[in-house]
Amino acid sequence: MNKSAKKTAPNEVQTITSREAWEILQNDPSAIFIDVRATLEFLMIGHPVGAIHIAWMDEPDWEPDPHFVAKVRELMLGQIACSSGGCPPLLLICRSGNRSLAAGKLLVEAGIRNVYNVGDGFEGPRDENHHRSTVSGWRFEGLPWEQC
Repeated sequence: MNKSAKKTAPNEVQTITSREAWEILQNDPSAIFIDVRATLEFLMIGHPVGAIHIAWMDEPDWEPDPHFVAKVRELMLGQIACSSGGCPPLLLICRSGNRSLAAGKLLVEAGIRNVYNVGDGFEGPRDENHHRSTVSGWRFEGLPWEQC
């Protein structure tokens, strides 16, 4: 795991790479992986295998979902999973790490702990030709993904 992530307080969003996220998912069966991208992105561009889709913002208004925190808590069974001394890792991914960071900050403000942002995202940043998935990100790293 990212050494800087270990130094981050549990009540802050910890930014990690796609590879580090994959390691957490492989080593901790309690980890929860949420793709916060819009529905069309999740379905048409593809998504990490095993990721659960809860859109941070979506059509038609492209505003943050006011029920996002409640949906995540529902997924976590109202945080029952956190009752035995710590929350499981909650990993968030979007296209390039921006929306997932904003969503993670909201979750932390709402009291959810052990939140990770996949900073390079599913597609990563654009290259010099404005293409994605050529510099970094989940797909660039060759990690498992699927498309509907």
